[in-house]
Amino acid sequence: MSAARPLSTLRTLAALSALPLLLTACGYGSASTDNDKKAEVAADGKKLSADKVRIGYFPNLTHATALIGDQQGIFQKELGGTELKVSTFNAGPSEIEALNADSIDIGFIGPSPAINGYTKSKGKNLRIIGGSASGGVKLVVNPDKIKTLDDVKGKKIATPQLGNTQDVAFLNWISEKGWKVDAQSGKGDVSVVRTDNKVTPNAYKSGSIDGAWVPEPTASKLVSEGAKVLLDESDLWPDKKFVITNIIVSQKFLAEHPDVVEAVLRGSVKTNAWINANPDKAKTAANAKLKELTGKPLGEAVINGAWPSITFLDDPLAATLDAQAQHAVKAGLLKQPELKGIYDLSTLNKVLKAEGKPAIDDAGLGVK
Repeated sequence: MSAARPLSTLRTLAALSALPLLLTACGYGSASTDNDKKAEVAADGKKLSADKVRIGYFPNLTHATALIGDQQGIFQKELGGTELKVSTFNAGPSEIEALNADSIDIGFIGPSPAINGYTKSKGKNLRIIGGSASGGVKLVVNPDKIKTLDDVKGKKIATPQLGNTQDVAFLNWISEKGWKVDAQSGKGDVSVVRTDNKVTPNAYKSGSIDGAWVPEPTASKLVSEGAKVLLDESDLWPDKKFVITNIIVSQKFLAEHPDVVEAVLRGSVKTNAWINANPDKAKTAANAKLKELTGKPLGEAVINGAWPSITFLDDPLAATLDAQAQHAVKAGLLKQPELKGIYDLSTLNKVLKAEGKPAIDDAGLGVK
């Protein structure tokens, strides 16, 4: 199972996925390795091999690595004289379309869009180069209408978009309950109502939906409207971890500008370290960036309810992405994919080694 969602300066031309983009992290320590020296050169304002790098992410808390790395200037510090340009999205398909159209170079995105983007291009358009977040997805419901998990049958439950990470996760959960739903139409024992996350709280208030399987902060926004958390998706996964946000890059940009990709990943790793060491400051920084992007910050009750359910990490949790692909196959939204080569964690592991951290495994799905 899993999740994903974006704001967009582009149109959503695809309808199947959403991937993670690049993350960043704070905390600049002593410089003794080659990587640290490169970072110092960048920090001195010298340009890397590209004039600019275009990064995409969602204005969601599950993309807080990107929010904070951008807001705190961590990415830009690592990039030095290479300009950081940011685009925001509300759904994975539009972000994948932007990557395919050469409108962005790197993105933070959910697993389902990443899988769909990779398989549709026959493995030629993107690589997953790092992780960003796990968790942060909940089934929230109207407690007057739904009191137990079995009560979900016959009700109207929203997901963000056909084929997105949460949609696939919910369809898989429905299947495991033994209920039948047509994946394309959303009709069946449960009515799956595809609704943009921006609209979902109003749809809940109006009574047009009875609940939603959504990422944060949408889940906590619904709770603030009187909804109840019926299920945290993390409880369905081994070790309560599953990928919700990855970092992807166009293969062309990776080949032509590996130093820029390394700088972004350095920023992501440092940002995640800072988030985990300073959760309260990180929460404030993420909310400040959300205010900048959307016009208003999240309410205290919403962000305090959402933040603890998200884990920020460098590991893309490759085994869980493979499981999510199988869920999409079972739902009839994806033909059996060939995912070998979807990951290239060599640069991430180089950065982690320089930080004194262990290497991360690609679950056998790495590029040869």
